[in-house]
Amino acid sequence: MADAARRLRSLAEQLLGAPLPVRLRAWDGSQDGPPDAPALVVRNRRALRRMLFRPGELGLARAWVAGDLEIEGDLYTVLDVMAGLVWERGEDARGLGEALRDPGVRAAARELLTLAGPPIPPAPPREEIRRPRRNLHTRRTDRRAISHHYDVGNDFYEIVLGPSMVYSCAYWEDAGTLESAQRDKLELVCAKLGLKEGQRLLDVGCGWGSMAIHAAREHGVSVVGVTLSQEQAAYARKRVADEGLTDRVEIRVQDYRDVVDGPFDAISSIGMAEHVGAERYLEYARQLYALLVPGGRLLNHQIARRPQRDESTYQVDPFIDSYVFPDGELAPIGTTVTQLERAGFEVRDVESIREHYARTLRRWVANLEADWDRAVRLTSPGRARVWRLYMAASALAFERNRIGVNQVLAIRTPESGASGLPLRPRTWHG
Repeated sequence: MADAARRLRSLAEQLLGAPLPVRLRAWDGSQDGPPDAPALVVRNRRALRRMLFRPGELGLARAWVAGDLEIEGDLYTVLDVMAGLVWERGEDARGLGEALRDPGVRAAARELLTLAGPPIPPAPPREEIRRPRRNLHTRRTDRRAISHHYDVGNDFYEIVLGPSMVYSCAYWEDAGTLESAQRDKLELVCAKLGLKEGQRLLDVGCGWGSMAIHAAREHGVSVVGVTLSQEQAAYARKRVADEGLTDRVEIRVQDYRDVVDGPFDAISSIGMAEHVGAERYLEYARQLYALLVPGGRLLNHQIARRPQRDESTYQVDPFIDSYVFPDGELAPIGTTVTQLERAGFEVRDVESIREHYARTLRRWVANLEADWDRAVRLTSPGRARVWRLYMAASALAFERNRIGVNQVLAIRTPESGASGLPLRPRTWHG
């Protein structure tokens, strides 16, 4: 009798100590759970071995990326309920070790081991980056991390991002499209920076050149854009040439720490500072401060996490670190503001646009799903699955206020104290 799904549900609920609010479908064709609920499909026993050898988020992620675990029905619903059962509860190896002190849980774990088959740990999917977490955020390790994420293929990113080719939070109106919302975001950044014709802008982490092109074309500034991705730079240079802006926009493959041809009137850093790392953040802030003219403005657009009661316990999300943004780190917005102030900046405005990022991510997921077969051909099934999972899970994290995103406007205020800002600076909202 095919009963793997029933046994799995019983064992999972014993190990988690809570009901499983999804339907389970197992490799033997059996099903168990609410018939109208989305289904978690365990395609083979290897999925169980992945979760047993790496309990918690990373084991689940490996099973998903490898195609051993699938979801039938609404992806967001399943991720939302699983977040409550696994991610938010911190079910890692240590949590499992504590649970195993219970005789009933130990018996369930033994039965799960029997059901999983031969006790041989499956190799991680090839999409997983494996390296020691030491010597982080050197020029070499940052280049490698950026390449892992951004050198996936420009054609793939065209599918996900759409014509705007902007890989950061858009700025939405109720009836807006992704393209109009990204254009409005770029214009919002330019307005906060107060860009004027003839000024010089440094765009740190320039991506595929969208901010540099918009600022040069719409505001008449000269722009230096820097990225560590060779593929991004090649794509951005072609776009600049197609726009006829080569006399005003220079795209470089260069580390922000190696930019020495300041001063600049303004600096935009949009979705880049998450790669800097806590140990390097003050260095990052001081470098940008030094590159600005007195009175120059920095617009720092950055994802933030919620502060922890004990900040020393902060750990990088294992799925994101292993598959998406190697060596990336999130900081609370208060920490970011403090570091900018320590570097000498006067912080003049902080705007949270958290809900805007949730909407942006859902649009990116929809784009990927609509052209799924081509995305798989351009990368790999595993890579496409990584992007679908991380973007959908991130959308939920923004919606549930687990993470946020903020635009921080900071000024290298001159000794005179004149900030150059109007008395009511929020007039940039129209």
